[in-house]
Amino acid sequence: MATVDFKDVAGLVGQEIGVSDWLQITQERVNQFAEATGDHQWIHVDVERATREIGGPIAHGYLTLSLIPFLSAGMLNINGVTRGINYGSDKVRFTNMVRVGKRVRLRQKLIGAEPKSGGLQLKNECTIEIEGEDRPACVAETISVVYGG
Repeated sequence: MATVDFKDVAGLVGQEIGVSDWLQITQERVNQFAEATGDHQWIHVDVERATREIGGPIAHGYLTLSLIPFLSAGMLNINGVTRGINYGSDKVRFTNMVRVGKRVRLRQKLIGAEPKSGGLQLKNECTIEIEGEDRPACVAETISVVYGG
């Protein structure tokens, strides 16, 4: 984990912040996401049909996107931060499907740091990679605001 003082965060713009550990995508996780969101499309939750028709079930794209906060936890410790909020996302693309049983990880790069509402707005390029695949599952620019000093 990288550690930086609040006043020095902008100096990291353009740099890779970190790469997470691998996380296996299980059918249980996919089913829990389906329950939480009401998205029970058969390609995600009907293992028998998905195996027969498309080679196996796949994770929801939004499940993949929702893993970014979990996978990025601990990548960057900013000394002096009192709180942070998610502010939004830009340019979210699902570029490859994640089959159940595959492992994914996050590669994160800081691409912006600007003053915002008494805090610092951070923009990260987040790439969710799939083990053994050339194309990532998801590429998104996430925006957060951190407060402190």
